Amino acid sequence: MLYHSWHRGTREMDLLLGRFVDANIADLADEELDELDTLMEVEDKTLFAWIIGQDPVPSEKAGPVFERIVRFHRDNPIAAD
Repeated sequence: MLYHSWHRGTREMDLLLGRFVDANIADLADEELDELDTLMEVEDKTLFAWIIGQDPVPSEKAGPVFERIVRFHRDNPIAAD
């Protein structure tokens, strides 16, 4: 999961999910890891649009881990180089 979170395919998602997983993986329960794994199967463009609020999130994907990712993104913006 650590590797997959840093090797998504787009740099934005690498940074967003990679940093989230690095910071939170030790605190995630098994069911939360399952939810994260399901989210990581979503195409980058789609997942990014959900996280930034550009597109609505399907109810089956809008669980507690997704909400934690959104908060993490909001509270830890990716700095421009």
